[in-house]
Formats: sequence, structure tokens, C-alpha cells
Amino acid sequence: MTEPVFEIEIAKPARGTRDAASLLHQQLKTAILDGRLCAGAQLPPSRRASRIFGVSRNTAIAVYERLWHEGHVVMRRGSGTYVAKGAARPRPASAGAPLRTPYPHLNDFWLQPQVREALGFWRMAGEDGATRRGEVDLRPAVVDLRLFPHEAFRRAMARQLLRLERTPARLLSPEGDQGSHRLRAAITRHIAVTRAIVTRPEEILVTAGAQQAFDLLARTLVGGHGAVVAVEDPGYPPMRVAFAAAGARLVSVPVDAEGLIVEALPAETNVICLCPSHQFPLGAALSAERRQGLIRFARRHQAVIVEDDYDGEFRYEEGPLAALKAQDSEIVFHVGTFSKSMLPSLRVGFIVTPLWARAALVAAKNCTDWHVSAPLQAGVASFIHDGHLTRHVRKMRQVYSRRRAHLMKRLREDFPGLLAPMPSTYGMHVTAELNGGADPEALADMLMRHNVRIHSLGRYAFERPATAGLVFGYGVTDEAGLDRALNLLRKALDR
Repeated sequence: MTEPVFEIEIAKPARGTRDAASLLHQQLKTAILDGRLCAGAQLPPSRRASRIFGVSRNTAIAVYERLWHEGHVVMRRGSGTYVAKGAARPRPASAGAPLRTPYPHLNDFWLQPQVREALGFWRMAGEDGATRRGEVDLRPAVVDLRLFPHEAFRRAMARQLLRLERTPARLLSPEGDQGSHRLRAAITRHIAVTRAIVTRPEEILVTAGAQQAFDLLARTLVGGHGAVVAVEDPGYPPMRVAFAAAGARLVSVPVDAEGLIVEALPAETNVICLCPSHQFPLGAALSAERRQGLIRFARRHQAVIVEDDYDGEFRYEEGPLAALKAQDSEIVFHVGTFSKSMLPSLRVGFIVTPLWARAALVAAKNCTDWHVSAPLQAGVASFIHDGHLTRHVRKMRQVYSRRRAHLMKRLREDFPGLLAPMPSTYGMHVTAELNGGADPEALADMLMRHNVRIHSLGRYAFERPATAGLVFGYGVTDEAGLDRALNLLRKALDR
């Protein structure tokens, strides 16, 4: 039987002392109460008492029995002595007020309430993180994990772990920390079909999700010269934080039914961040005329474009829409993620980068975490290579299409004059403008009290007043859940 690791510092009693038992008891009890010996931790076997505690075995047994009588430990026959659950003193709850620090140089950027709110904007007021029975989640870009082919992914991971067991990975990534070549090759094939991007593995950088991609781009494109970064308003709050943290001067650009208004871009803009295929959260696709105008603007002003393609695989009407990267490979950085097409918990994304920026991005990536987990990259590559991703995306297009059609039908038939869906042919959510003077924040709070999570459009606003509206995500909620939420919403609007 493997003996427990015990590294709590114990002062051994002096030779011949008569209070050895009391001294050992007090030290073990203190370690348990203050949490250094946590619940479930195993105490050393009594036969090792002389070496570890400096007392006899009988003394150790007596101390353990005293701790047991006091409720601090439990004894399991044939197994050992373990710290009991709930034995530690409860820690005082934090009041939530900022703590005073003796260090005067803490970067107060990260203490700003608006920064913390932007990074945690998925969380709802009163939410404790637990999933409740009957919960309806209408937040956008949330994925239905029940429909993912977990078994296929488990097999792909198991095969790659076995391969790594036979041929262990080197200390550093064999592809220079840019990402597994096999995964980058699989990504190029996938985006060629789904996003019309023709590229090479050399132009792909594998990241720990889209958020790290934004952080790396901010580090490399902003630098210390206070670049001007244009962002959509309303838009994706965590992206804004990454560029602001790098020292950028953010300027908000309005969005309408044709996407970002190119004419509103300041002439001094250096970086333009947008979701051209499915604007987040309004849902508009950047029109062909504005796409051409945006590229002309960037070329004329020596600016670059960061394209956030968070759910580009899911299109339901009309023909396929190519990514902006397909129109200009030299000034567009394309950010993709597998959080929507696979699992958010994977934390795997990628940047399709112009070759002129590759070295800087790889260096910035090395500075943060060297590279994404080698086994995970191998498993995702195998999952894509074996065709599982294509099949899953095809299935989810059908599922999301049915849910979207059901949602649109209910909004048009049951909320005439109250909710006006904004045109959208992509993605996993629909935004609807709220008419009649109802308060979207109050409606969201009411629904939350009935176990329905939904975002108001105001959560995405930056500098411009938000249109009164609600964002209906259908990524994780089926038709029955949509009906329950919409019925509650209709009753609230009728009051």
C-alpha cells in the first residue's frame, strides 16, 4: 500500500519530555483547523511515528484517538486515519470591498469595475454557477454539449495518448511552438471548405481559444505607441479589454443592418476589430460594398483588420459567405475557434496570420504559455482528420436551423409590435429590438428569477447608447425551452 506524502512541519519533542503527546496533538489539531491538513488528507501510519513525529507508536495512536474523539479525524479499518470533512475552521467571507495592498505598483487597470464586468459579462446577476433543474439558457454562443460526439472524441484522444506514450513529445513543441503541424494542416482544410480561406499550415498559429488570440494580437499590433483600435459598438466586451490592456486607444464605431459603418472609421485608425460574417450581437453580415470599402480604407491608411469568426460554420439562408480573410490575405488576421463547433472547454482556437506578422505572434505566444497542450492538439487534429468535425457541424446546422425557425416564428406571431427580430442568416442567436417602452434589464432580471438566463442588448454597448433589445441564444435550448421562456416573456410584457 502506498504511504501518504506528509510534509507538514512538526516540531519533535525533546528527548525524555513528558508532554510529547500534548505537543503532537496541538500541532496536528492546529494544522487541521487552519486548513493545512485538508479534509480527506491521510495522516502518517502510526508505525512511522518515531521517524516523522519523534514519538513512540503508542503515543501516536493515543493522539490519533484523541483527534478522533474530538471529531477532527476519521479512522478506516485497514486503510488509515484521515482528516474529517468540516474539521477546518470556516474562513470569513469576503465583503467584496477592494483589499488594501502594501504594494503601491499594482496595475489598477485590472481593478476597474468596467474591465471585470467586460471579462465576466457571461455571468448573470444572482448566478452561482450551479445548473438547476428546468433551467433555460438563452445566452448567445452557448453550446449544447449533449449533442457533441463525446465517444468519437474520446477515441481520438485515446489513440493520440497511446502514440505519445510510444513516442513522447519533446520538451518544446516540435513545430517551434506555432502549433502541431498536423493540427494546422487540418485547420487549413477545414477553413478552405467552410470559410473559403486558402492558406498554408505556415500561416496558422494555434491558440488557447479566441480570447488568447485577441490578447496576442493586441500585444503585437499595439505595442507601446498607443495605437488607435476601432471596435464595433455594440460588440464583444472581452475583445475590447485585450486591446485596452495593451495600451490601445479604443474608438467605437456604430453598426447597422449592413454591419460596421466604414465611413465612421477615424482616419488615424491602426487596427479594426469586427465580426464581418455575423456581427456580435446584432447579427448583421457586412455587405459586399462595405467589405470592399473596409479593405480600401485599411490599405489607404496602413491599418490592419482583426476578423472574429466565432460561429462562421453556421449559416442557414442564401449561399455561403466567404470570410473577409479570403478577400485580402495580407492585412486581415482571421481568428477562429473550436469553442462553438466542438467544446468551449477545449480552449483551442487559431489565428490565420499574414507571414510578415508570424514571427512576432509566435514570440508573443511563447511568452504566455509556450504552446497549447500537445496531447490536446493531437486529439483535435485526429478528430478533424477523421471527418468527425464535418459531420458534427452538419448535424448542428440542422439542429440550430430548426430552433432558429421556431424562435423566429414565435417572435413574429406572438410578439407583433413588441419584438422586432433583426435580420440575420448566421450563428446561434437572434437579437430582437424591444418596442413599447419596456425595460430590457428589468425583463432579463424577471426571467432570471424564473430560471431563464437571457442577455439584454445593453450588456454589449461600449460608448454609444444601446438600442432596447434582447438577445435570444438557441445554442443550448431546444424548442420546448424556447417556448417556456417566450411564454414567460409574453406574460411580463402584457402586464
